[in-house]
Amino acid sequence: MAKQTSAGAAISHRDIITAIRSQQYAPIYLLMGEESYYIDRIADYIADNILTEEEKGFNLMTIYCTRETNVGDIVNSAKRYPMMSKYQILIVKECQNLLKFDDLQFYAQKPLDTTILVLCYKNGTVDRRKKVVAMIDKVGVVFESKKLKDGMLPSFIDDYLKRKKVSIDDRARMMLVENIGSDLNRLASELDKLCLTVPQDTMRITPELIEKNIGISKDFNQWEFRNAIIEKNVVKANQIINYFVENPKVNPPVMTIAMLFNFFANVMQAYYSPVKTDQGIMQHLELRNSWQFRDYQTAMRNYSAMKTMQIIAKLRETDAKLKGVEKGNVSDADIMRELVYFILH
Repeated sequence: MAKQTSAGAAISHRDIITAIRSQQYAPIYLLMGEESYYIDRIADYIADNILTEEEKGFNLMTIYCTRETNVGDIVNSAKRYPMMSKYQILIVKECQNLLKFDDLQFYAQKPLDTTILVLCYKNGTVDRRKKVVAMIDKVGVVFESKKLKDGMLPSFIDDYLKRKKVSIDDRARMMLVENIGSDLNRLASELDKLCLTVPQDTMRITPELIEKNIGISKDFNQWEFRNAIIEKNVVKANQIINYFVENPKVNPPVMTIAMLFNFFANVMQAYYSPVKTDQGIMQHLELRNSWQFRDYQTAMRNYSAMKTMQIIAKLRETDAKLKGVEKGNVSDADIMRELVYFILH
């Protein structure tokens, strides 16, 4: 099967699933990267959709690797012939634990056509310059699962819900993005939960539904706090930060700091965009929707480039204080209140 899309871009998880759906199978799949969600989805799709239920009993095997796992045992299992089936599937999980991963190149030299070997390598990648990667890429598929950038999360949510024929309010979408972030496994799990409770007459996820079923307040959450900061709404920002410091387990300071840092870092990037038009800044920030850009437009009206730079420095200082650096006897609550005052004044 093809290793690249028509535009020369790296193969995507959708390309792989589309090929499998068309019964175009590769003898080896190397699925690696920082984002485990797509690795799991591809491996699960292969396990669920190639063999019949009767064939799976003898021809579907999963190996979980530890530091003691011998590559030779994996190779021997891969060389086994299927029983009463055209294929056998061998899924090898946690391949990052293998001490001699490179030894798989000896199997990749001549893989069995009747074996579909799926190598799941999480929390990192195998150096693409290594011989084993080149050999797998020659005979099979090498897929790198990268972390989604924050600007891509709304589209992920929309695409995920579209397949389930469920819609979502703009405010509800951003509540999920700001409070769950780029942990796609958790995000997908929460979306599944919401889809089970969505009203059948509307099939629409609302902030109220999220508050009731996930526990994210529709009024006191990261998205509402970010909006208050962007709009310089002093009263609302202080109300929310007071709620946060009184409920640190639900809204830990580190999550608030990370959210603010990412946002103002993007604002700084917007100021340095080589093309100052709206479209140019959107492309520079890799934003897919104009409504995402409106927040940056408002922030740039309310915060100069110099103030933005000072806020980023203050966020770094605050993060260090929360970790105990020159903190003194000041409480975390007071540190966060001081940060909000500095940003807004």
